[in-house]
Parts: sequence; C-alpha cells; structure tokens
Amino acid sequence: MVAFDGAYGGGSGDSGSMTLRPVPAQFALTFEPQDAPFEVRHQARRALLDTLGVGAGGAGTQLSRIIRDHAASQFGGTLPQAFDGRSVSPAGYALSLGMTIDALDGHDGYNPAKGHVGCGLIAGLLALGKETTDPDSFEAALIAGYELGSRLSVALHGTAPDYHTSGAWIAVAVAAAGARLLGLNLDQTRHAMGIAEYHGPRSQMMRCIDHPTMVKDGSGWGAMAGVSAVLLARNGFTGAPALTAEDPATDNYWADLGRRWLTLEQYIKPYPVCRWAHGPVEAVLNLRQTHNLTSTDVSAIEIESFHEATRLAVNDPKNTEEAQYSTSYPAAVALVRGQIKAEDLTEDALGDPEIVRLSKATSMTESAHANADFPARRLARAALVLTDGR
Repeated sequence: MVAFDGAYGGGSGDSGSMTLRPVPAQFALTFEPQDAPFEVRHQARRALLDTLGVGAGGAGTQLSRIIRDHAASQFGGTLPQAFDGRSVSPAGYALSLGMTIDALDGHDGYNPAKGHVGCGLIAGLLALGKETTDPDSFEAALIAGYELGSRLSVALHGTAPDYHTSGAWIAVAVAAAGARLLGLNLDQTRHAMGIAEYHGPRSQMMRCIDHPTMVKDGSGWGAMAGVSAVLLARNGFTGAPALTAEDPATDNYWADLGRRWLTLEQYIKPYPVCRWAHGPVEAVLNLRQTHNLTSTDVSAIEIESFHEATRLAVNDPKNTEEAQYSTSYPAAVALVRGQIKAEDLTEDALGDPEIVRLSKATSMTESAHANADFPARRLARAALVLTDGR
C-alpha cells in the first residue's frame, strides 16, 4: 500500500509556485485499487450502486425533467443522457445526472463536510468515463474521488468563512478523478483542479435550507464545472493551483491520505430527506414502536436538536424540495406511516391532513449538547404529547 505523506515536491514549468505540493493530484493519478483494503473497494462499489438507485428515483421529479430538458436543448453532444436517452455533451451529462441524483435527497454523505461526495463525483465520472473501457481505471478514479472529495470538503470549510454547497469542492474532486480517467499528466491535472476550484459553485447552503428550491446542494453544477475543467486542461487551459489541495495552510487535511480511508466513513441514508432531519425521525419512530402508538394518539411533537436541524422549518410543504428540507414534515410522515419512502415526498403525496396536522403541531428547540457534537454527530431528542394528556 502506498501512503502519500506530503513529501512530494512542487510543480514544474508554468504550474505555479515551487512551494506548493501536488500530493492530491499525484494520488489521483497513481492510486491503484489494489492499494486500498478490500472493504474500501467494496464500499465504493456499494456507493456507486446506491447513488445510481437514488438517481433512478430522482428521475421522476419535476426538477429532473426540467434539467434534462435544459441539457438536451443547451448542451448538444453525442452522449445518451442518463435516465433519458437524448444526446448531450459531457458537461451537460454531468449537470443533468448530478441534479437528478440530488433531486431525491437519499444519496450518501460525509458528516464532517455537512455535504455529499458521491452525487457530483459519480455524475462527473460517468460523463467522462465514456472515453475509457478500463474498469480498473474507473474504480481507481471513483475511490480517489471519494478520498480527495472528503478532504477537499473540510479543507474548504476550514479555510473559507461561508458554508458552501457540496458543488464547491466536488468540482475539484471531479477534476482530479476525471483527469485520471482521461490520462492527463500531473501538470494538466493540477490545472484541471485549479480551474474547477476557481469556477466551482461556491453557493450558500443555508439559503437553500431557509428557502428550499430546486438549486439544492450545487452537486450538478459542481460536476459540470469539474468535467469542463478536465476538458479545458487537456487542451492546454491553465488554472493551477487549487488552494484547497496545495496551499501549505491545508497540509493538515492531507496528512493521512492513503492511510485513513474516508471512503469507509461515508454514510448511506435510510430516508430520502436532509440528513439533519434523520435524528428527529429516528427518535419519533423509536417512541412510536416502543409505546405501540398510532398517529391519532399524538396531539403534538416536541423536538430538540442542533441549530441547523431547527432551520429546516417548512411544516406544510407544497413541493418535494420543501418536503425534503424539513424536520417536522418527515417526522410527521414517520409517525403516520412508520417509515419514509420516496413516494411520500412527491407532490401528489403532499397535503395528507393527518401528516400536515402533526407537522404543524411540531415545535423545535436548539440543544446546546447537540450543537456541541455537530457535525460529527447529529443528535436529537423527541417527546410526543398524547391526546390523553401524557
């Protein structure tokens, strides 16, 4: 197994400062699947299958239909669009697939990032993977993308003042992993990562939490930026360095690359809603099962959790985006139906009087204890007020 400990020298030629170290780019180009333990390879394949399944579910949303129409009309090319078939360019493919996966908030994520690697990464790699028939190369790019994407996420959050959507750092991971697929050299790979970082969508995640719409987590835009960066760098476009990957101020985020496998630290969601709502949902389901309750036994729900979970405040959603970015609504669905399925969040399913009643009867308060543990853990406590006064 090869460990990358930051001992590599800086770039050459016109790539940038000699003091910057291209460890992430070199890892992306030289990593082989056999360098990783078996469980890492197994988890990467599992994540690929799960993410594509989420995409198949997301293809039925209005968001996906709109973005696929947009890609078909504005991104002409020769690639059959995922879950659609109309021909698009690699950039259009990455955009539409990334947003289609993101349309159903059930894909994997990484707790320290407060975001998701796989959604944009897999969309970008499938867009570029049409140029390779080597399954080992795709597997290497997939694992390298998860390893780099996870570290890029915390490097960005640790060095930038705002909380940016996943697309901001996924763009750089797609560029690095995509460079591996297309056979770019180290210099070109560094430029691809720099282009992607510079043009990646540093969009404001909490705006989408407070005002849920189809812009979501920026993953599709990040995948598109990463794919475009690879193709530009291959043709000689320059953009190095990517500071989140090469600035010495980020060295601590890269020190364990090749030794600690963050692919194994991705979570896979049991429910297709924002991860921040999962703690309250689990708490409500636990009470429902433990006390053999039905929804009609309950007059109100009280939830304590971390600040960000309380910001998911839509209690009477009118579309699937509002339903997915809510805490009270998924908790009410769970209480009424004993589970949460994708079809529970479609526009046709919204408006169930019993679910809306309980969602509107939910109060949320911040917990200092939960705030202190976030984002490493997403803690919540729920209390159910019963109709008989208990």
